[in-house]
Amino acid sequence: MPDTAELERALSGLADRITTLRDDPDPGAMLRELDAAEELLRKALSELVRSRRRRDGGSQREQKLLRQVFRALPIPVIIMDTGGTVRRINNETTRLLGSPAGYLIGRAFPLLVDVTARAAFRQRFAAVLHGEDNASFQTRLTHQGRAHTVRLVLSRLRMPGEPQEMIAGVVLPTEVQLPEPSVQAGAPDDAALLAAARRHELLSRLTGLLLDEESLREPVALLRAARLLATETADWVIADVAGDGGLVRSVVIGPSDQPIGRLQRTVEETPPAKTPVVEQVMATQSGVVHEMLSDDSLLGGGVLQAMRAGSLLSVPIRAEDEARGVLTLVRLRERPPFGLADLGLMEEIGLHLGLAMRAQQGFQRRAQAADTLQTGVLPRTLPDIPGFEIAAAYHPGSGMRAIGGEFYDVFPVKNGWGFVIGSAAGRGEEAAAVTAMVRNGLRVLSVWEDDPGQALRKVSDALVAQHTGLFVMAAAGFVRGRKVRLASAGHHPAALIQPGGAVRFSEGGGVPLGFEEGSVPATEELTLSSGETLVLYSDGLVGSQSPAGDNYGEQRLTEALARCAGQPPGAVVKAIEEDHRAFCGSHVVDEITVLTLRRSR
Repeated sequence: MPDTAELERALSGLADRITTLRDDPDPGAMLRELDAAEELLRKALSELVRSRRRRDGGSQREQKLLRQVFRALPIPVIIMDTGGTVRRINNETTRLLGSPAGYLIGRAFPLLVDVTARAAFRQRFAAVLHGEDNASFQTRLTHQGRAHTVRLVLSRLRMPGEPQEMIAGVVLPTEVQLPEPSVQAGAPDDAALLAAARRHELLSRLTGLLLDEESLREPVALLRAARLLATETADWVIADVAGDGGLVRSVVIGPSDQPIGRLQRTVEETPPAKTPVVEQVMATQSGVVHEMLSDDSLLGGGVLQAMRAGSLLSVPIRAEDEARGVLTLVRLRERPPFGLADLGLMEEIGLHLGLAMRAQQGFQRRAQAADTLQTGVLPRTLPDIPGFEIAAAYHPGSGMRAIGGEFYDVFPVKNGWGFVIGSAAGRGEEAAAVTAMVRNGLRVLSVWEDDPGQALRKVSDALVAQHTGLFVMAAAGFVRGRKVRLASAGHHPAALIQPGGAVRFSEGGGVPLGFEEGSVPATEELTLSSGETLVLYSDGLVGSQSPAGDNYGEQRLTEALARCAGQPPGAVVKAIEEDHRAFCGSHVVDEITVLTLRRSR
């Protein structure tokens, strides 16, 4: 092993020869000088390993000497781990790239390679990792506004104190291009602006997709988001969702130009628990990006190798602090790899997905509860009322809303029959619970009350006492013989179709139930002749709108009812439905309820 003076002389001579080569570059001479530098480094490294066993202070002196040699080498040298992350650089590297060592250490070296040359770099890097002694090739480095066409030599290296092998990269500049004087330092280039605009557009499109009504009503948000990502930014998209027994593989989308084959089924059948990168993201709740893949087991087995994967990105799907799954994206080797900007974008998308999934589950849970309650406030069948025919219809409407606001019922009362139709000023579980209270309360009170108005008044007082915060518009009637005692609490007036085709309306009106204590509904008594039909309808019918924004209204309803003279209740209900459908088309938003009662004899 040469002493310090010999090393300094050797380095000085090497520096002089490299300076001469800069003025008159000769690739063959460059490689010979590189071989000489490599031999010198290996001898120094070998001596350092032997010196570690000595008990005197020689080991530390040798290590210090080796570090000094590394820093003083007149050619740029970068030491990377097997993942391509920069671990050490020498002074010449910082001069070439224009950034201090503290800025570059810990960053992915492939990000310094021009995007058009990264695929070739990854291939050479992987070849060295998998056994090739070294690789020498021309590439292009871009950093701090500078572009360098260089010859890069990669070689495996085991360094003292490091638990794993390293990769040494030696840079031989062949061409340097400095920024044009007209370009201001720090000004973003067109490519960066275009990439940022595309990321913003992708996020906007995905946000609109997640806020779509169907994405909340049906479990399609995650699948739609995965399809969008597979179209715009990745070749493979994998989504694992947290369930009661752990993560479940929910979505796997492969390249669109390939049929679903054995590889995709293998990915679908691989348990997320056997996928190291997914387990890592769930454990740390932070995303990871592998700009250049060196571990083929990240997705389990040899999946990445079979995919011909070049880079991988994996982020948590979460709603604030609640983990809901993991989203993993893969790009093939021939595509530009994922970078830190992609990681930031996908972490935000993972948060949006988590919030959308939570909103979807909440919406479906409320809708299910409202459906269950609604089942309890709509009669399954209508009873037979002597001397009368009866028919009814209920439509939940459409739109992003839960069922539960409207109801109708027909039930026995003392010495006759009763009916009620109503609409709560609300939606969801609370509205359905209030309508159930009105329906059941009216049934109970009708056992003792002879007048529907008194029964509605007591129900109203009960709603006020319960502090429900909702009021209900309702119309109730008691049928005894040919007479109908009709009470209205803020409801639309009932329509009466006469055999000759005339249509007249009841008084209606009154104060809605639950509005104030002691309010008395408006009441009146009707006598139905044979063939006359009483029609009660909800606000959703007359208040609905056409695509042009016109209201259906009671005038159109009157014309539709006039055409139903002499028809049975079922035909009247069907005619109303058809006329309403023709008026509104697909623009139906609110619930619609119709109840008809016809004197048959």
